[in-house]
Amino acid sequence: MPDREPEQLAPVSEPSADALDTLLLGGPRRHTRQEMAALAGVPLEQARRYWRALGFADTGGARAFTDADVAALRRIDGLVRDSVVGQEMAVALVRALGSTTARLASWQVDLVLEQLSGGTGRREGLSASEAYATAQRLLPELEPLLVHAWRLQLAASVDRVLNDDDTLVNAVYQSVGFADLVGFTRLSRRLSVRDLAALVERFEQAGADVVAAAGARLVKTLGDEVLFVADRPGAAAAASLALVEAFAADPAVPRLRVGVATGLVIGRMGDVFGTTVNLASRLTSMARPGGVLVDEATAQDLAGDARFRTVAAVPRPVRGLGVVQPYVLRRVRG
Repeated sequence: MPDREPEQLAPVSEPSADALDTLLLGGPRRHTRQEMAALAGVPLEQARRYWRALGFADTGGARAFTDADVAALRRIDGLVRDSVVGQEMAVALVRALGSTTARLASWQVDLVLEQLSGGTGRREGLSASEAYATAQRLLPELEPLLVHAWRLQLAASVDRVLNDDDTLVNAVYQSVGFADLVGFTRLSRRLSVRDLAALVERFEQAGADVVAAAGARLVKTLGDEVLFVADRPGAAAAASLALVEAFAADPAVPRLRVGVATGLVIGRMGDVFGTTVNLASRLTSMARPGGVLVDEATAQDLAGDARFRTVAAVPRPVRGLGVVQPYVLRRVRG
């Protein structure tokens, strides 16, 4: 639970793995869990709950905690004691931080490793000195950037909630899009692990950029799939066609197919659920490679948008959803 100003650490001539660990944590691991809880004034079992919520295993009697852990534990417990949040909400907030930052940290380490290895991605030959020097340079810059990006996303999320006319908690009327790489499973059997990882990274990065540029929001990537939402069907349609067009011009990436549905969407913990999401997924599986299928609600909303036209396809029975009327989405040129 980082919450600190990093300690001024003495220069290290030949840094070890322990020295790198201390640099990253902002101080040495000097407390057991029992000592950390006592110093923070928090019951031991509650301290254990927060630690697990962050996504870490029990440490037993090991000295695994820093002064920053003590300060962070004291801070989150203070929110509960001051009745700012309830106990369960505090645990949920910590779990959200742990889940999000775990993926972020893994992603950033992969990027740095790629650079340090000269593009090979191999760990052989990497030294603790190189890693230490890189971390020493990056940490002071990345930490404020992380907080800044979080504040931007927080403001955008709050703005969406305040401007939402729907009266249901965590449910809004949105368009949901699924983009899927055709033949990815077969392709993954032919590619090396490194080439497959490079393909997935290329797909995720380019997909995220295209979705954002169209005015939609990326929810998550699942290897060969991208899930996005938009407050307006026009933005979802623009994102869908832009995705197909972007990857059609890239011979290194398989063809894409996209499905879009519009309706009530339940948002929870950064993910989306509900019948609309399921329908978008089913439409994706129906779409042809390089094509975009939308549901009837999306087609009706796009009827007055001069940028797009929709053509009714053959109705299809879908388990759990009844008979679905899909529409092929195309861009109006000129």
